[in-house]
Amino acid sequence: MSKKHVRKMLRRMASGEPVEVAPAIATLTKLSRLAFIAQQLGYEYADIRQGGGPQGNGYVMLIVPDPSPEARARAERNRAAYPNASDGGALPPLDPEAVEILKARISFDITARHTDRQRILLTAVGAVPLALTIGFGIGDTGVTAVAIAAGVWAAVMALIPVGLTVNRRYRAKYEALLRAAGFTPVTDSTGRMRYVPPGGQLPGHGNPFAAGA
Repeated sequence: MSKKHVRKMLRRMASGEPVEVAPAIATLTKLSRLAFIAQQLGYEYADIRQGGGPQGNGYVMLIVPDPSPEARARAERNRAAYPNASDGGALPPLDPEAVEILKARISFDITARHTDRQRILLTAVGAVPLALTIGFGIGDTGVTAVAIAAGVWAAVMALIPVGLTVNRRYRAKYEALLRAAGFTPVTDSTGRMRYVPPGGQLPGHGNPFAAGA
């Protein structure tokens, strides 16, 4: 987590508006640490989606102002203790346990963003350009190219059960971590399952990205 990314995020937070955080290399660890720093200064993690980075396949994290009295008091203490945080000065120290919980929340939101049926459909559609590129790049004739493309597409589709199984295992792992930490499962207005902190509620309204920045 570079101070450059932290400074950029904190300066945007000064507006008091929802902020999208999308480092060029947005690893889950980096995003979790950024979310932790944001929590120390009056914001909270809201959601995550794909679409960041130069290729558009990275992550974009949304953070929103936290209006709770506890968050406001915490932000006031930290602003007083770290007045130059947005200018490259000292930052509130990371709490490894809290960062890991945030990482579990973010990871769960990624694995739960689509249903199995949606994942199959997205994979089927997304595999077409890849299959055609390989098929027509290797095939000598149109018939051969189409045959190769069909074979590549079928091979990708055959891997879907493996991907779904891995996704379910990771999702169950993150759910167990969150439940052990006292988080509660809730369903938002879109029907998607999320986890909220003890005594907390979902930030935003159903789809934070639609209502955010």
